[in-house]
Amino acid sequence: MTAPTLDPVELEIVRNQLEGVAEEMGQLLVASAYSPNIKERRDCSTALFDTDGRLVAQAEHIPVHLGAMPEAVSAVRQRDPKPGDVWLLNDPFAGGTHLPDLTMVSPMAVDGERLGYAVSRAHHADVGGMAPGSMPAGAREIYQEGLRVPPVRIVEAGERNEELLSVLLANVRNSAERRADLRAQIAANERAAERFAALQSDHGRDRLRAAFEAVIDYSSQRMSAAISELPNGTYTAADVLEGDGISAADISIKVCLTISNDSLTVDFDGTAPQVDGNVNAPRSVTKSAVYFVVRAVTDPEIPPNHGCYRPVSVEIPTGSVLDPKPPAAVVGGNVETSQRVTETVLSAFAEAIPEKLPAQGQGTMNNLTIGSRDGDGFSYYETIGGGFGARPIADGMDGVQVGMTNTLNTPIEALEAEYPLRVRRYGLRPDSGGRGEYRGGLGIERRIEVDVPATVSLLTERRRHAPRGTAGGEDGATGENLVDGEPVGAKTTIEVDAGTTVTVRTPGGGGFGPPEARDPAAIEGDLADGKRTERRDDEPP
Repeated sequence: MTAPTLDPVELEIVRNQLEGVAEEMGQLLVASAYSPNIKERRDCSTALFDTDGRLVAQAEHIPVHLGAMPEAVSAVRQRDPKPGDVWLLNDPFAGGTHLPDLTMVSPMAVDGERLGYAVSRAHHADVGGMAPGSMPAGAREIYQEGLRVPPVRIVEAGERNEELLSVLLANVRNSAERRADLRAQIAANERAAERFAALQSDHGRDRLRAAFEAVIDYSSQRMSAAISELPNGTYTAADVLEGDGISAADISIKVCLTISNDSLTVDFDGTAPQVDGNVNAPRSVTKSAVYFVVRAVTDPEIPPNHGCYRPVSVEIPTGSVLDPKPPAAVVGGNVETSQRVTETVLSAFAEAIPEKLPAQGQGTMNNLTIGSRDGDGFSYYETIGGGFGARPIADGMDGVQVGMTNTLNTPIEALEAEYPLRVRRYGLRPDSGGRGEYRGGLGIERRIEVDVPATVSLLTERRRHAPRGTAGGEDGATGENLVDGEPVGAKTTIEVDAGTTVTVRTPGGGGFGPPEARDPAAIEGDLADGKRTERRDDEPP
């Protein structure tokens, strides 16, 4: 039987309906969750896949979550999932990213006919392990990072697996909050199934499946066309991670980018082997970072689905820091190494299209976790914004999330209401953006006082190596971590007493173009707004 053909109008309607379902999933998840990490920061993502495990639509959520989701669906499909099931996983070596990201995959069927999969992924504020918050800086193997869950049915044939749930909750802190957040994910997936049934009723099964194929083909064609506009050639770049939490030695990341007509290859040959600490990034995370960059440098308006990835080949050495073997520790790989991969690949693209790309941004998520070991305790987790790199035609943005994360902050009011913490300072860092014709974005200073004895974990980058300026622009400021005013390492887990202050000063973005070319009015504006503290001698009057 020949597949039905959809006219452009109907195809656009169905595409928007699919993306609307993914967005509604996310809205329900945020509205139903209990933890501030999900309901306030929105550290979660939702998407839809077809029966072949191909992404057909996603919400505009977290890049590192979304680009790695196909691996989770693939891992579940290998286990013969049935409609009415909900599969749970977080194992980075079986479809996950890092252990705090719990993923649910639900096969969807209408009238017994399978249509696809609904997927939700959310960062849970604690999944057990050696430190509250499950983001320990000193982990040497994944067993220390928390409870590791291969794909298992948390719902089977419509019935919740309470025995499995009890095992999960017995191994995490603040179990009531974890239970509520897991229920929120289940509800989000159930909503997708309801909406899929309505779409089939409206369009018919065959036309809906034809739409899946058509939107994927459409995105693939647009991506190939966008790549074909880039200059053919081979471009290289290298960067480093600032230690792994065990050793302070730099860890090399190298990339070779080859653009050939309407396709490209991204090869990480020469990258450092996997390390003892936790900055190893699972293969799915590395690929996710590459896909994010490709979309950013081509046409971000291309509908995001499997078709965007067809013209892109990613080659990663097995056993490297970007594709480690178990039982490697990986919790920092998802959040920090993904950022460095993003910047390294962007630097390679900058050789090809220097006039289109910004200077380096802060290049870190500035992960801060504070938790208590007292009883069921509490777990606060935050990623903190910083400077966006200056652009060829505009200053960088101040105090924003950069690269592979797309979360909000935790509002001070919510933070202080939920946790025994008080925010003593929260504002932009003057002078932290690199000078240039266009100034790099400013970093942030966030100072928190801890009211009870607690464990503090920091996973950060750009504390030694500054975000680089471009085209004569100056580097942005490096970040700083302080406990009671004393500097601590980029990757640190320590015990603190009540009354301790923890300060995170995030990096600024690099500048673009020579500083002497900056508009004097812009300099005066920076001084008046407190973004600069003084004028330099070599700046125009």
